[in-house]
Amino acid sequence: MSRIGKKPIQVPSKVKVEINGSALKATGPLGTLSYTIPEGISAKLEGAVLTFSVDPKREAELNALYGTTRARVANIVSGVETAFTKVLEVNGLGYKAVVQGSKLNLELGFSHPVLLDIPQGLTVTADPKSPIVEIKGSDKVLVGDFAAKIRKIRPPEPYKGSGIKYQGEHIARKAGKAAGGK
Repeated sequence: MSRIGKKPIQVPSKVKVEINGSALKATGPLGTLSYTIPEGISAKLEGAVLTFSVDPKREAELNALYGTTRARVANIVSGVETAFTKVLEVNGLGYKAVVQGSKLNLELGFSHPVLLDIPQGLTVTADPKSPIVEIKGSDKVLVGDFAAKIRKIRPPEPYKGSGIKYQGEHIARKAGKAAGGK
């Protein structure tokens, strides 16, 4: 049985959770998010405590999904109260990021600028003078996916360290060519 799945979720006072069959809906100051609970897993709300249980007949096959469901719902409940944030650093000569309406314009040393549509529900801030791109949103999965999509365009390279990396991420650096030979 999943240890994570067994943990109860404390629902904050600002957040309202509704369970309608397999549909779970959380409403808070930052909006509304919903999640479909997989078949065989049931949710129960008692006061301000949300718990999950698995059908004993299908316990072996639903064990991993049990913990995942609990973690996703916990992120939804906390996300509608406080936003999740990912911060990216854009490092490189001439590299910059600018938000233009609902698009993120990245200049990363290619022959053309890279334009990305900002998903609905996310706020992206990028100052053209600083190398920081900040992504905020109530859906943790959406924030992480968009940050990974941006990072994938130009991952940091190991020699100079130029590229896009998460703030605080350590990049293993390599030595360049050894000067002088035989």
